[in-house]
Amino acid sequence: MATIAFIGLGNMGGPMAANLVKAGHRVQVFDLQPEAVSRAAGTGCIPETSATEVVKQAQVVISMLQSGRQVDSLYLSGPEPLFQRLAPGTLVIDCSTIDATTAKATAERAAAHGLDFVDAPVSGGVAGAQAGTLTFIVGGAEAQFARAEPVLRQMGKNVFHAGPHGAGQMAKACNNMLLAVLMAGTCEALNMGINSGLDPKVLSEIIKQSSGNNWALQLYNPVPGVMENVPAARGYQGGFLVNLMCKDLNIAMDLSRDSGSPVPMGAAAKALFNLHQVAGHGGLDFSSLFRMFEQRKGGE
Repeated sequence: MATIAFIGLGNMGGPMAANLVKAGHRVQVFDLQPEAVSRAAGTGCIPETSATEVVKQAQVVISMLQSGRQVDSLYLSGPEPLFQRLAPGTLVIDCSTIDATTAKATAERAAAHGLDFVDAPVSGGVAGAQAGTLTFIVGGAEAQFARAEPVLRQMGKNVFHAGPHGAGQMAKACNNMLLAVLMAGTCEALNMGINSGLDPKVLSEIIKQSSGNNWALQLYNPVPGVMENVPAARGYQGGFLVNLMCKDLNIAMDLSRDSGSPVPMGAAAKALFNLHQVAGHGGLDFSSLFRMFEQRKGGE
């Protein structure tokens, strides 16, 4: 088993690190939030006091951060860039969802230091992170993917090699843009049914067995009281934050521009989530978009 450094222990990173411990690895962890480190220590992880300390003796480094700027600061431009401290041959897996340009630049600098780097953003939500059923979308060389895949399979069920460096981030941007469109449409349709007198549980089951079925209805229903163990059942706390969805939709819009691809539905979803964020709901799960539709009944 390997010594793995895990940096970034939020809603996704904490459960991912815990699953690596269950697989038998020595998992050294660090996060800027002490309480996140304490939670990880409770699952068997080894707490460290800084990013430079956590990577000591590590054969694999995994990061789960919120932005490309954070990734760049951690590895390249911060006061103590980690690429200068890792032993040649170290495998670096960045599971953050960031722009492809930053992922490619990070990979180039990693190669200059003799390191193997892959971008490996994830899909599957907090429940998938806890259950070890995440999907990993990997960008990197074939040999680098071959090194990363066994580690990723201990945290996920599906591991795809999307292509060269940056391809993982491009595929993730496409996925999350579609997720935003599906969640917005699901909220809209369920709210219309409720306003028309339908039971949301019954309506959800009808659509799940019909042509409107989608991931949000199956696993992440946005209406409180319809499904247990989802953010809607706990006041939209936890899960995938509106702030992060807005960040990912900005990435998708940049990819749309760079590739010359029209995305009218994606742009509409971005506008809706931005409105929800500006209204002060950025810290709630993205399924809380249902509240925006719910509060506008009859044009209110």
